Amino acid sequence: MEKRVLLSIFLAFLVLYAWQAVFVNPVPKETPRSASVPPAGGGRDAGEDARSAPMPNTAATPAPPPAQPKADTAEALVTATAERDVRVETRDVVAVFTNRGARLKSWRLRHYLDRQGEPQELVVSQLASQPLPFTLRTANEATTATLNDALYAVSGEGAAESSSVDLRFEYSDRSGLHAVKEFHLDPSSYIVTFRATVAEGGRAVTPTIRWGPAVGDTGELSSYVTKAQGVFFANGKVSRLAPKDFAKQPAYDGDFTFVGVDDNYFMTVALSPGASKVSYQPVSIPAPAGTKEDPRDLVAYSIEPQHNGPIRFFAGPKDFDVLAGIGTDVTRAIDFGMFTVLVVPLLRSLKWVNTYVGNYGWAIIILTIMINAIMFPLRHKSVVSMRKMQEIQPEVKAIQGRYSKLKSTDPAKQNMNKEMMALYREKGVNPASGCVPMLLTFPLIFAFYALLSTAIELRGAPFIWWIHDLSTRDPYYVTPILMGVSQMWQQRIAPQTGIDPAQQKMMMLMPIVFTFMFVSAPSGVALYWLISNMWAIGQQYLTNYIIGPPNVRAVRPPGSSKMKRVGVGKTEAAARES
Repeated sequence: MEKRVLLSIFLAFLVLYAWQAVFVNPVPKETPRSASVPPAGGGRDAGEDARSAPMPNTAATPAPPPAQPKADTAEALVTATAERDVRVETRDVVAVFTNRGARLKSWRLRHYLDRQGEPQELVVSQLASQPLPFTLRTANEATTATLNDALYAVSGEGAAESSSVDLRFEYSDRSGLHAVKEFHLDPSSYIVTFRATVAEGGRAVTPTIRWGPAVGDTGELSSYVTKAQGVFFANGKVSRLAPKDFAKQPAYDGDFTFVGVDDNYFMTVALSPGASKVSYQPVSIPAPAGTKEDPRDLVAYSIEPQHNGPIRFFAGPKDFDVLAGIGTDVTRAIDFGMFTVLVVPLLRSLKWVNTYVGNYGWAIIILTIMINAIMFPLRHKSVVSMRKMQEIQPEVKAIQGRYSKLKSTDPAKQNMNKEMMALYREKGVNPASGCVPMLLTFPLIFAFYALLSTAIELRGAPFIWWIHDLSTRDPYYVTPILMGVSQMWQQRIAPQTGIDPAQQKMMMLMPIVFTFMFVSAPSGVALYWLISNMWAIGQQYLTNYIIGPPNVRAVRPPGSSKMKRVGVGKTEAAARES
């Protein structure tokens, strides 16, 4: 009996002990306060406030859900006392970081100027509602607000004219939030390596990296250049997304070689971020008050990586040599079109010529002459073939006249084609020989056109007199007008190969159409087309001199022999009567 009583007492004590250990929260001991940082809440910590607060009546009123903490409500442990900027200058860029949120405030390119003659700015900060580059976002809105509004402690400041710079921004508070942002800049590069380490209560968080309105060249651009757009390279293919495409699909997943935003001459992209998700947002920046400028349509983007490792960001010019130094696939960001295999040698040739003449306008003229000289045999052969076709046109028309009254479905109509082919064999003429040589020159012409429309080397490059920038339109429309006149002149002296009067009138309208097309084209493109037309005119006169005037023979229409005999007989009879 005593054993049972003792066992019952032991079990009761065990249950009471377990209840106290599991279900009853012990009163926390008061923690010592830091002497360097005053406690929040007027000298009382959060534990004291909780203990002094009355217990809610859970039976009468349900407990409200826990509210999300607001930014800056937690006591900061590692922070800065005041907001300030951190300026870093390298041989290529002038970067300005702010310790509020540890973000990029300005990124200016020292070798590329805007229309005010200042280094080109790639960070758009006119809109307070849009984030600065390297803004972070997490699933917790309060944490996001704290990360981007807190004052970070900075270390590693210094210029990078001859050495690399490593900036470290750190912030932590009593809520358990700890954030470190690290930036690495090389002395000569447009790349910044970024790493964000964020932890909440000891738990690592992978934040989304936001880059606000990107690029958007502020120069006076022609309507032929590309405006700000989304761009990424994945699965061996480049995708370019206009702002209107984001309404259908704003987010994309993939293992990107590069991903970001570009325009005609600049881009800001993440390089090899790995498997990640990118989201795009169109942004319109209104024109300054009192100006007639159009609003600027830009693109903001954010990257959600699947790792916490460092990510390289490129913010710079779409210079082929610069991008080739990063990786071959990165050069695909330059939209050279379908003739890239020809554009790259032409670009290198243009830069090579410019090293000798020191002016890209004259380099375009010299390279245009060199290209047309290479194509001289093809064009000469084309003109000779067209001349032969011109000489047999009377015979061709005579054959066509004999079958003009037959319907196209009439079997006898096939005899016309047989006679035409027999005539071509007799005269040694190939109808396609006049077109094929010219078609072979088109890829080179279009490749050079694509080069001049996208090469950043022409941006801000002056020529002579009134042309101060070969990447913008001719301000006085001189080159487009001269181009149209030269094209009309070229068409008038070209051999006519059976074109009826209506088609001739249509062909004469083409120079006028081209003139209006080139009014807003870059002046470098109009200059190239003008020089090509002048060369073609000179070559046409030279070919005409070499082969001589056309030998066009008149062919009597069907039945003309009988009419002539009758006419002659009447004339002879009249002569005898007289």
